Amino acid sequence: MNLRDKLRGLLVRLYARRVEGHLDHAQVPKHIGVIMDGNRRWAKAAGSTTVHGHRAGAEKIEEFLGWCSETDVGVVTLWLLSTDNFDRAQEELGPLLGIIEDVVRTLAADGRWRVHHVGTPDLLPAGMQRTLKEAEEATAHVDGIVVNVAIGYGGRQEIADAVRSMLLDARDKGVSLDDLADSVDIDMIGRHLYTGAQPDPDLVIRTSGEQRLSGFMLWQTAHSEYYFCEVFWPAFRKVDFLRALRDYAARHRRYGG
Repeated sequence: MNLRDKLRGLLVRLYARRVEGHLDHAQVPKHIGVIMDGNRRWAKAAGSTTVHGHRAGAEKIEEFLGWCSETDVGVVTLWLLSTDNFDRAQEELGPLLGIIEDVVRTLAADGRWRVHHVGTPDLLPAGMQRTLKEAEEATAHVDGIVVNVAIGYGGRQEIADAVRSMLLDARDKGVSLDDLADSVDIDMIGRHLYTGAQPDPDLVIRTSGEQRLSGFMLWQTAHSEYYFCEVFWPAFRKVDFLRALRDYAARHRRYGG
């Protein structure tokens, strides 16, 4: 590392401390959703491989959760693999699935996070299904940040699964279709989502400069604030995280009022 890079790094750290010093912890979001975008473009810009980009993105996750643990964030949802990602070429998808499975194991072994899968298990290989189940069971007692790992996740699929779950639940309880139709409301559907009784995301961060949701938590993010960051996910820094929190704290959430 040359002198210029060292000075730049020092200035960034000093700036991050300044932003953190002025952060109102009473205004910190309780649930943050993260669309971790830009692994492949980061790798291309670095003259490296797609797999290396995915590995670099995976390595950023624990660092990010460490930043969250320094605040009052209680839930973090990490979008690791969408239902659309299954259309990628096998030479990319195979290693990516392996990297994601390693991420789940690492999070479970850390001891600070309570891991919860959000997504459609049936879309995933049997080995990953076992890994997710083991991670949830091993961390069920952890009194730390709930980390939702969105794997095989799609927002429309989640709503479809919630409706299906609601119908099956009514059938099992002997509730008629007419009675169910009379009783359906927003709260009932919400209870059948992957996130169940969790609070909805207050803030959604998307890296890489893209400004769209791509189907991320379509139901839960109806009143969320969004922060779009130009930096690719593997290069996401603490100062970028603090800027997102500062931006969130400066907004006045009206909830339609």
